Amino acid sequence: MAKGFEKSHNKWGWVFISLSVIFLALFIFYPLIYSLYLSTFSTKGAIKTFVGFGNYKRLFQDNYFILSVKNIFIILIIQVPIMLFLALIFAFLLNDPKLKFKGIYRTALFLPAVTSLIAYSVVFKMMFSSEGLINNMLMSLHIIKEPIRWLLDPFWSKVTLIIAMTWRWTGYNMMLYLAGLQNIPQEIYEAAEIDGASKVSQFFKITIPLLKPIILFTTILSTIGTLQLFDEPMMLAAGVTTGSSVGPGNSLLTPSVYIYNVSFKYVPNFGYASAISYMIVIIAVILSIIQFKVAGEDK
Repeated sequence: MAKGFEKSHNKWGWVFISLSVIFLALFIFYPLIYSLYLSTFSTKGAIKTFVGFGNYKRLFQDNYFILSVKNIFIILIIQVPIMLFLALIFAFLLNDPKLKFKGIYRTALFLPAVTSLIAYSVVFKMMFSSEGLINNMLMSLHIIKEPIRWLLDPFWSKVTLIIAMTWRWTGYNMMLYLAGLQNIPQEIYEAAEIDGASKVSQFFKITIPLLKPIILFTTILSTIGTLQLFDEPMMLAAGVTTGSSVGPGNSLLTPSVYIYNVSFKYVPNFGYASAISYMIVIIAVILSIIQFKVAGEDK
């Protein structure tokens, strides 16, 4: 009786999850396998020519792809550490039980993460225009003598993108760190304070070591997100985008933007675009393994 009841439950369990399994197979596993297969072809419209690993070899001779990888690594190396460090500091400060209006501060810092991409991109383009708020403020403080061409100069366009991404995603990571801090007993901080440890000492000797798993998680998540960066470069480069350039001197060209260009803007070559996609996956896996090793995580 019990075995028959268990079998019936197992059968209906498979029935209920079957739809999810079908959707996973159709929209995740099939595209993954097919795109890997497609990466071995050079495509022009409906014409497919088998090239084997030719697309992958071509990547190492493709100046646009190499430039896009250089751009994304510059952004990754500078933006991600700044963003995560700021998120840690804000989380540490907002975890103080004596702090008033914590809810308001947390909401204000998290709000950029849920702000419309188009809205915030338009605001940033206005703020960082030649006659925008940032230039006017810097000139009024006598920090600069003439307006900075934020979105018209290769160097400053990257700086603007880094500022925009940091503004948007710092609060998101802060909330993850805050969740982790809730699991650290407050008595540890009280004991450290009694022993004479300053807030800075508590931050580096208690908070960071105990948040190590979450810091590793956010680092990997931010790395993968940065490698897939598409929306911000496309929006901030709008008006400075041509058929062959994204931002001044292709300074905002990223691998994801290049994949879009290869697929839809140049002569469409979905096979080559698939090869670029898998190369980014390989880079993401390598960087994740390195981060696990550096963090001392074996699993």
